[in-house]
This record gives sequence, structure tokens and C-alpha cells, in this order.
Amino acid sequence: MTITFITGANKGLGRETARRLIECGHTVLVGTRDREQGEATATALGARHVPIDVTDDASVAAAAANVAAHEGRIDVLINNAGVHGPVGDPGDLTAADALGVLDVNVIGVIRTTTAFLPLLRRSDDPVIVNVSSGMGSLALTHDPARPESQVVVPLYTSSKAALTMLTTQYAKGLEDVRVNAADPGYTATDLNGHSGPQTVTEGTDAIVALATEPPGAGTGRFVSRHGEIAWS
Repeated sequence: MTITFITGANKGLGRETARRLIECGHTVLVGTRDREQGEATATALGARHVPIDVTDDASVAAAAANVAAHEGRIDVLINNAGVHGPVGDPGDLTAADALGVLDVNVIGVIRTTTAFLPLLRRSDDPVIVNVSSGMGSLALTHDPARPESQVVVPLYTSSKAALTMLTTQYAKGLEDVRVNAADPGYTATDLNGHSGPQTVTEGTDAIVALATEPPGAGTGRFVSRHGEIAWS
């Protein structure tokens, strides 16, 4: 039985990923900051809720201890929790704005990955999926034909660029773990006011594909629902 832990799993991409992986036969652990919403989501999906705030060291450590006590390992870690940050004129940005976004989207991934690595290493085929974005791609955000080039979201885009690079470094440094990044694409979620043209199911295609690949499928990749994306 594949055991999968997902952060930010009470709504949007995280919840839909949980639902689909349960359909695939995974035992899913729904990680959320809001206990009430997390427990409701877990009950509705047939998962188990684990409280976690990826911006808090003690909370992340407690979540890993919770899983160690109950399941004893995980096979897949999906770092999905993310925030958007300010949109538009970067002249109004503050250091507090930047720290808030980076603390969830990048540092939160580091906190969670470090805490859960011992549990992953108890798996025969450990996998990490970082939910990144084409918004962090230099090529896509400079291509006028792409929707990624049409908006100014300075902190979100910067954080996702950092996360994709972080993914490559984890993939190089963790030889015993497959580490890949997923680009959901422009998906209708709370993060963008449900403006995206893709359904939430379409937005989870790449995440689910990476979480269900067979052993030896490859590491250090950036994948969308249409295939691999160049690291640029």
C-alpha cells in the first residue's frame, strides 16, 4: 500500500490530488493548517487528517512524529501548500510580503522535506513531488503566446522559480529519492479567483502522474500535463 502525505490538502489542487490518489489505491494523509477543514476533508474523502503548518518548525516536527507513530513511513510526499502574494506593481512590495510568500512556498518545502525524509527513507520507492508552476519559468513568462507572460505576480513567480531550482538540487543530492516538480497549469482555484481555464482535475494530472509512476521513472524533472518542461 502506497502511503502519501499532501500539504495544503483541504481545498483546490491538494484536495483533488488526495481524492484521485485514494481512487488509485493510495493511503492518503491530508495535511492542513486548519484542523476543522482538514478533518472535514479527510472524512469526506476517506483519508486521515494530520495537522501541519509548513511555516512553523514545531508544527512540521509534530506532523512527522504523528505519521511515524501511526503509519511508520510514507512513500510519497507532495509539497503542495502555497500562497499567491501581491499582484501588480512591485514598487509597493515590502520585505514582510516577500518573507510571507517565501516562508510557505520555498522554506515550507524545505522544513517539510527535512522532517519527512526519515519516513520516506523507510519506503522501497520514495518519491517527492513539489508543486511548482510555469509562472516560475523564465522561458514561459517571456513568451507572449503564453498566459504566464500576461500577469505581474513578483513574489509568487520568484518563489516558484526558486522551488524548481530547489527541486533540481534535491534530485542531485538525494540519490535514494526521486524528486520532481509539477506544473499544474492555469487552473481554476481559489489562488486565482477561479479564473483559470483548466478544471481542478486537469490541474492535478501532472501531480498524480508523478505520484503514481513506477520505480525508476526518473528524477529532477519538471512536468506538466502535456509532458516535460525545459528547465529554463
